[in-house]
Amino acid sequence: MPPAVRPSWRHATSQDDEALVALSVQLYVEDPSTQEVPPENMRRTLAAFRAQPVRGRALALARGSDAALGYALLVSFWSNELGGETVEVDELFVAKELRGLGLASELLSELHGGTRLWAPTPVALSLQVTKANERAKALYWRLGFRDRKNATMVWQ
Repeated sequence: MPPAVRPSWRHATSQDDEALVALSVQLYVEDPSTQEVPPENMRRTLAAFRAQPVRGRALALARGSDAALGYALLVSFWSNELGGETVEVDELFVAKELRGLGLASELLSELHGGTRLWAPTPVALSLQVTKANERAKALYWRLGFRDRKNATMVWQ
């Protein structure tokens, strides 16, 4: 039996939508938000990214055109403080059976260094992580992410 093809990151297509919705639900079961995140949010996000690519893009982790086994939502904004385009990794999720293979590390390293997945190269990557998600925090620290002095605040 031939070895399985290693999954890789690619731009998500409309054919990925329902798989990404299911993965998003899984993310919020494993790492709950402070509020309910309904599946419709992901559908609206994917539609917005397609209609207005300047808002951001969705990536799928998959073996070729097979169903997605992970995803990332990337949102761009200009930072005066940092002097250029910053990419916020709004969500990043890899299915349990693929964790520990370096797939999230590969994505973040590729984004940081310039990539076919995001051009031009951003001046910085940013993300948020829940306080209880020690595994994710360890990954981000290992890659070079650092806490900023500013706290994230939201007004809804």
